[in-house]
This record gives sequence, structure tokens and C-alpha cells, in this order.
Amino acid sequence: MNKRPTILATRDASTTHFRHAEEVDLEFSNGERRTFQRLKSSGHGAVLIVAMQDADTVLLVREYSVGVDHYELGAPKGRMDAGETAEEGANRELKEEVGFGARKLTFLGTLSLSPAYMTHRIHVVLAEDLYPERLPGDEPEELEVVSWRMDNLHELIAREDVTDGRSIAALFMAREYLAGRYKPA
Repeated sequence: MNKRPTILATRDASTTHFRHAEEVDLEFSNGERRTFQRLKSSGHGAVLIVAMQDADTVLLVREYSVGVDHYELGAPKGRMDAGETAEEGANRELKEEVGFGARKLTFLGTLSLSPAYMTHRIHVVLAEDLYPERLPGDEPEELEVVSWRMDNLHELIAREDVTDGRSIAALFMAREYLAGRYKPA
């Protein structure tokens, strides 16, 4: 495993490509008025990929997460490019982060990060029938790819390095879809 990066300094960022706050004036059905603030997403959306190595095994990536200052194990994910569908973005990110493309891509749904104060949503895509293909990515170091059996998800979520709720939810969505118990809308 790679050594955790050192944080050299922190400061407030007045504006970044990740953050744009806006105020929203609302009037509720009972006449109450409030002004809410929310963080607005930028870019063209994001994708999270549940990449099935075989019928029983998912491919995860371990990468440094500056928000929690440790290496996190989770599903590959990334921002979509202009004009990409969720499936196209998922296949590109899969090639960049995992070194595989997928012949079969299934849209499973959309998750929100914190719907009370953020507009950010991420599209969950199941990737099956994988084949080797690598595209250059934007990660500062090569990501470790980890195979995990889907019937051991209960052990995965007990790990200290698995805290991304979106990855956890997406893995359970995929497991239920593959078992025939969940149908995307």
C-alpha cells in the first residue's frame, strides 16, 4: 500500500470547480418562508461503476481520499465528460482506473450524496463482460485494484478503509439486481 500523502497547508477556497454555493428562497405550503443554502454541482455529472470480474466477484480500487486523509477501498468513480452518457462515462473511467472496458453496461440508478444541501448526484452503472483495455487517467498515482466476492459484502463494510456510502449502496444495488430482486426504474 502507498504511504499516505502529507498535508502541507489548508485554507479556505473562495471558489473551485468543486464548490459553488447558492441561496434558495422558498415558501412552504403553510406560508412559512425560508432561505436555504446549497452547494451546487459543477461539470457534467459523475459515475460510479460496479465492475464484475465474473458473476461472483467485483473489482474495487484503493485510492487516497484527502477528505478523510487515508486510503479508501471502493468502487471506481469519476466525473463525466461533456456529451457522455452515464454508460460511456462509466466505460471510460473503468478503462482509466481499473484497466478494463465492459461489453455490457447497465444503468442501475442515481444516488445523491447529501440531498438536504447538495445538488450532486452520481449515476451507478453495472459493468459486465470485461476485457483488458487501459486509458491514461488523471490520478496522481496508480490505483490498486482489489477483487472482492459479492457474497462477502458484509465483511467489506466492516473494514475501516470502506466508508464511502455511495460505494456501499451501489454494491448492494448491484447484488440485488444480479439476484433478480431489484429492477432499475
